Amino acid sequence: MCTETQALRKRSQTGSAPELSAKEIKSLQPYAKSPVGLFTAKTTSPKLILQKHDKTDARKYLVAQAGLENFIRSIVAALELKLPNTVRFNMNGQGVMQTWEDVYMAERVYTQCLGISKRIYQTHAYTHEPERKLAYFILEEHNERSLWILPGFDFYVLVFCYYNDNKEVTAVDVQYDQMSFFLHCMGLAQAHAWFVEHVITRIAITWAKAFHMTGLVNPFTFTLQLILFPALLMYCWGVMSTTA
Repeated sequence: MCTETQALRKRSQTGSAPELSAKEIKSLQPYAKSPVGLFTAKTTSPKLILQKHDKTDARKYLVAQAGLENFIRSIVAALELKLPNTVRFNMNGQGVMQTWEDVYMAERVYTQCLGISKRIYQTHAYTHEPERKLAYFILEEHNERSLWILPGFDFYVLVFCYYNDNKEVTAVDVQYDQMSFFLHCMGLAQAHAWFVEHVITRIAITWAKAFHMTGLVNPFTFTLQLILFPALLMYCWGVMSTTA
């Protein structure tokens, strides 16, 4: 069994930011509680975001643990939060679990299915906003594999953790690049990155320059291309098949 380590680092609270009024707190929230893609964006500006950062009295921690359950218990202990039996755990909008038991079970099963023998979790920029009852951080996963043909890899995830007035965790929102994760699992991430850089990007840049030169860049003409290009390719393929 691997060694488990945990370290806590707290930023000095000297010269804390002044208290915010309820109106100010409401107007300075660039993060949404709903999953990405559900039309949650609010009107903001760089100035508002900088003001929010200056006024947020956020404590920061570093936590490193082996195993998901150990990691979760460590991050909530750092803020003296409680873990009730129920939680709304949103896994990247692809699945929502309602109990911690289901969360731990799902993690055990899918890591075995993906050939991950050991996973170490570590936080980066662990930030706590008490006024919003929210903690968020970048999660780094170090994955070691059970088969020699599968490469180990590190992966990064964005995690939002919400709690109530009783300091009970009520919801966790996990966001990550799902396609990139599975490409890493299959050992195809490097090949995919090379193909995107040397083939797809060059085609996209050529198309963008040509499209820009037409002076007809707008959502309607772009959507029209998405419809016409596949139809044209299918037509050409049909003509070639008939000829052959």
